[in-house]
Amino acid sequence: MSGWLYSLADVLVGTVRDVLPIVAVIIGFQILVLRRPIPNARRVVIGFLYVLAGLSLFLMGLEQALFPIGRIMAAQLTDPDFIGVGHAGGAPWTSYYWVYIFAFTIGFSTTMAEPALIAVAIKAHEVSGGAIKVNGLRVAVALGVAVGLALGSWRIVVGAPLHYFVIAGYVVVILQTAFAPKMIIALAYDSGGVTTSTVTVPLVAALGLGLAETVPGRSPLIDGFGLIAFASLFPIISVMAYAQLSAFRGHRAAKNSENSSTQESET
Repeated sequence: MSGWLYSLADVLVGTVRDVLPIVAVIIGFQILVLRRPIPNARRVVIGFLYVLAGLSLFLMGLEQALFPIGRIMAAQLTDPDFIGVGHAGGAPWTSYYWVYIFAFTIGFSTTMAEPALIAVAIKAHEVSGGAIKVNGLRVAVALGVAVGLALGSWRIVVGAPLHYFVIAGYVVVILQTAFAPKMIIALAYDSGGVTTSTVTVPLVAALGLGLAETVPGRSPLIDGFGLIAFASLFPIISVMAYAQLSAFRGHRAAKNSENSSTQESET
């Protein structure tokens, strides 16, 4: 118990040190630049204490639970006995199919639970007048993350260079940007950023490092990182693809309706 309290106190001190510059900038601008008192100073102080407590507990949770879970799952899914081979060093990439399934499902589920994505989806629904559906956007982003993590896990297993995938992915993004509906482009690019937030990043980072540590011949430094890049890149592709598909279906429906009206007028 004393060790846990000592760790919590150490994390709390580090959190205070990290947050103080932000507080100093805000208070400095309020007093020195705007030359106005801080509104609701008591509520601001209480909120600051909540932030410190929440961040400290969150960081403790990462170290105590999320990072170990990712590493443990990666170790179990790549165990030679589990994948059914004598030794993992000689296993083909197809033997790790449970790793790809786990990466897909954990990417989808964590993204659907991502608070930042929920907030962006609600705001996008409001400012678009209901044209952008909340659940439609969330599912599109979650599918992008899921596919990206599955592909990124395959890259770690086979040891393929990261930059090939990143370059190819951004070529696709550039081509989509030229043809996607203009109202969705900025939202699609933002969607790639909001996915890599509080819920997704810890598990994704732990999964990548765990895979690189357990798959023979992989370096945690070279191969373990980069999985978050897939989680940021593929949602951009999936959201623009979702918008392009919706625009295509709308255009086809309008064309069919126009053809039906023409046939009725002729008869």
